[in-house]
Amino acid sequence: MRYSLRQIEVFLACAHHQNVSRAAASLNMSQSAASSALKEFEQQFELRLFERTGKRLRLNELGRQLWPRAEELLERARELEQSLAAHGDLGRLKIGATLTIGNYLAAAIMARYMAEQPGTRVELEVANTALIADKVLGFELDLGLIEGELNHPDLEMIPWREDELVVFCAPQHPLAQRKRLSDRDLCQATWILREPGSGTRQTFERAVAGLLPQLHILLELQHTEAIKRAVEAGLGISCLSRVSLSDALKRGALVELPVPQRNLQREFYFVLHRQKYRSSGIERWLQLCRELA
Repeated sequence: MRYSLRQIEVFLACAHHQNVSRAAASLNMSQSAASSALKEFEQQFELRLFERTGKRLRLNELGRQLWPRAEELLERARELEQSLAAHGDLGRLKIGATLTIGNYLAAAIMARYMAEQPGTRVELEVANTALIADKVLGFELDLGLIEGELNHPDLEMIPWREDELVVFCAPQHPLAQRKRLSDRDLCQATWILREPGSGTRQTFERAVAGLLPQLHILLELQHTEAIKRAVEAGLGISCLSRVSLSDALKRGALVELPVPQRNLQREFYFVLHRQKYRSSGIERWLQLCRELA
């Protein structure tokens, strides 16, 4: 074999970080060792994988074609190593989840996964749908759990479970006693919403199609808990996943506002890179998600 797994690791680290120094640091190597490994890898096959601009490395077309195949090769090698060392250990996973899923659903799945394999490590990154998708595309995450819809040729969207958004307010809000809100009520209300780029915002905007330019949006916040606190304080009304509101609604801290004329249904999805190798760990995670839905 004319290449080593270490050379593959260096190539992938350089693809991720676009810089030899940062790639070397991520692999606990010296910069000179990483630079030599990459140079030897290219010279062995008489090819160039990067365009070099100063200290920045940018994958060329050949490098982009090699990237997913190298990721798969390294993932298979790691899986083999883990199986030899731990007799079938499912291995480490890097999971991305949107805020609603990460804050309210992912912990139970992680606990079950890690209970099955003591010592197994799961890294969970919580961010909005757009950022999770970017990191799946860049092979920085093994898979994502998202609440928005995406259309990208390199991403596979797999339906997971149904969800519903709920319009809500504080018990003392003037709309709290209304049995239903009209479109006029929606336009006259003051709104506190999730930020653009989030799956919740995407679903909300689709649901209120035709009304969006008329809505009075006071605040756009990245965290569901901050939105709930702002609504409880009487700053306005909002719209979030029922998953994130169930406890507050049961306690009476927040009040649901029916909007039957607007479709607030949506679906949670798994998002994976189409060329990502699906290790036994990934497959088990998907299975657990479905079982605990």
